[in-house]
Amino acid sequence: MTDPQVAILQMVLFIVAIFLGFPIAFTLLALAVFFGLYAMGPRIFSLLVQNTYDIMANDVLVAVPLFLFMGYVVERANILDRLFFSIQLAMRRVPGSLAVATLITCALFATATGIVGAVVTLMGLLAFPAMLKAGYDTRLSAGVVTAGGTLGILIPPSIMLIVYAAASGTSVVKLYAAAMLPGFLLAGLYLLYVVGRAIANPALAPKLPERELAKVRPVEVWLGLLTSFVPLAFLILSVLGAILFGLATPTEAASIGALGALILAAAYRSLDWPRLKEAVFLTARTSAMVCFLFIGSWNFSSVFSYLGGEKVIEHFILGLNLNTVTFLILTQFIIFLLGWPLEWSEIIIIFVPIFLPLLKHFNVDPVFFGVLVALNLQTSFLTPPMAMSAYYLKGVAPPHVQLTQIFAGCMPFLFMVFIAMVLVYLFPGIALWLPDVIYGLR
Repeated sequence: MTDPQVAILQMVLFIVAIFLGFPIAFTLLALAVFFGLYAMGPRIFSLLVQNTYDIMANDVLVAVPLFLFMGYVVERANILDRLFFSIQLAMRRVPGSLAVATLITCALFATATGIVGAVVTLMGLLAFPAMLKAGYDTRLSAGVVTAGGTLGILIPPSIMLIVYAAASGTSVVKLYAAAMLPGFLLAGLYLLYVVGRAIANPALAPKLPERELAKVRPVEVWLGLLTSFVPLAFLILSVLGAILFGLATPTEAASIGALGALILAAAYRSLDWPRLKEAVFLTARTSAMVCFLFIGSWNFSSVFSYLGGEKVIEHFILGLNLNTVTFLILTQFIIFLLGWPLEWSEIIIIFVPIFLPLLKHFNVDPVFFGVLVALNLQTSFLTPPMAMSAYYLKGVAPPHVQLTQIFAGCMPFLFMVFIAMVLVYLFPGIALWLPDVIYGLR
């Protein structure tokens, strides 16, 4: 066998191992060592050490555990119930008010934590039963919770964008600026859909009884927003503002965010030793997973490239005579399919770098490509049969709620993601205008 054929065999064995359920990070390492010994002999061990050191010394990745810690502390500070209740009161006269309040809460809380499973689970315990009790359609309610909970991997400060920046060598601050408008666009499409459905068919989202509305005093609404929405929004905007306007690096801003989360938790009297210990443990576990994935994928891709595998893929794609649009459609379709069996972190760290060398040939801005990937990866949480958001919700939903109902509720929101992607394709300025204004990309 020639070296390129051995490289393709390496990739095939990895894909087979994924479907057999082997741990991905350690499978990558094992295949890198095995095929590395064949390709370069004992030098593979020196490469393994060097790549591991380079990853551990990567300044961009330092922000990951800090943002994770910020998210886990906020999650355990009992902010969510206060936040949902205050937004629910503020939105009480809007059609589909409970669903609208759920989406806004999900967007804000997901942005603060960036942890999809945590947001969907917590909102599944808090907002989902409230909507069902108010007579909301089960499928609509499920779709609101599952879709809203995924927004945190797109809207900054997104951990996914940090990982993409580290994998692609792209500026985190430019990615954050580029993802802002697409993130709000997608959240706005969700809100328009919910309000439109509530107006077209009020039975899906019944209005609150007038006697209940009359009981709410304006001072209650303002006090609730002041004590729940404002502090969390201020924390997020402070972190984002410091990054976007160059007042702090992402790592420094993440440190500010982590400190702010601790202060916020202490202000809500939710900062105790068991919660803090759990937040530290979860941060360490998730950070270790990301680092092991990076170590495995960098060594795997180094051996794959040494054997000529990247050239095979590059020649194959270039041989298709694609233009820029068809190249983007093909890559996004492949990422969409990969979202069924894989987590977003595995897709970003392992597969997206395969396409990165081709961006220059097709004149695609890596920042623009990163935003498209972030939008696309929303689908990995919403597409049956592997829609992880649906399974998170099913785990905490009342027994009478069927998984098929949750899947059905995800589908309209999945369609909204496709609409957002098409709009960003047609109008690239949605992603590139803000970084261009702030940093002068062109």
